[in-house]
Amino acid sequence: MQMRRLGDTQVSAIGLGCMPMSVHVGEPSREQAIGTIHASLDAGVRLLDTADAYSPTGQMGHNEELVAEALRTWSGDPDSVLVATKGGHFRTPDGGWDRNGRPEYLREACEASLRRLGVEAIGLYQHHRPDPDVPYEETLGGMKDLYDEGKIRMIGISNANPDQIRLAHSMLPLAAVQNEFSPAFRSSEPELELCAELGIAFLPWSPLGGMSSAKDLGSNFLAFAQVAERHEASPQQVCLAWELAKADVVIPIPGSSRPATAVASAEAVHIDLTDEDLALLG
Repeated sequence: MQMRRLGDTQVSAIGLGCMPMSVHVGEPSREQAIGTIHASLDAGVRLLDTADAYSPTGQMGHNEELVAEALRTWSGDPDSVLVATKGGHFRTPDGGWDRNGRPEYLREACEASLRRLGVEAIGLYQHHRPDPDVPYEETLGGMKDLYDEGKIRMIGISNANPDQIRLAHSMLPLAAVQNEFSPAFRSSEPELELCAELGIAFLPWSPLGGMSSAKDLGSNFLAFAQVAERHEASPQQVCLAWELAKADVVIPIPGSSRPATAVASAEAVHIDLTDEDLALLG
């Protein structure tokens, strides 16, 4: 497994997004979810991305509990794995989503995540999504307080625009930015380029968005399929390799709920795209 720097830590160049294991009640089974995490770790993945809000309605923290159980029961060293979780987003009783960026809420959320994960300090704690009702400086100040108190070891932000990234970088020891980015969603390219300039890890969420359906990508999907054929790989694996080639700060976190797909994603680090490949993919 290739490694990349995230803050002061070396992690696998591809992580595992754990959200798909907890969105719907009973899908997948707890056994399958934990098996997926184990398979990913056995394949060399050393970054697990979760959040307190990744849960069925009324079961806040479900995904964090899955991750904690998987690490406890894994045959390897759990201390070699960076667990990244988030706060500031939550499920509503009607099955929707809402935000709370107030420092007092983030403190409560962080302390609950610490209990669920069974750790003294969270490896990477990310503010999940800007709250339009709370000044961003106030939210970032709350994150800094948690860092200064030793409750979190590294700070990240998510779903942020360039101005918010610059502000966070000026106020915090900012380690990571997590935004949506994929062949079908390239509007975060400015954020990716800014992170590369500042030396901040950029974690694309939903990095395979649209790859399962040609209609979402049109002719661009054919380019990924063509390159995949050259490398005896899947278009999804080429997609991850393409993102890795964007900058050495990029660490995709593809989601999975099945062991086979988690392992296939991890194997994308072995694809060495040529200049011709990259020109074709755009």
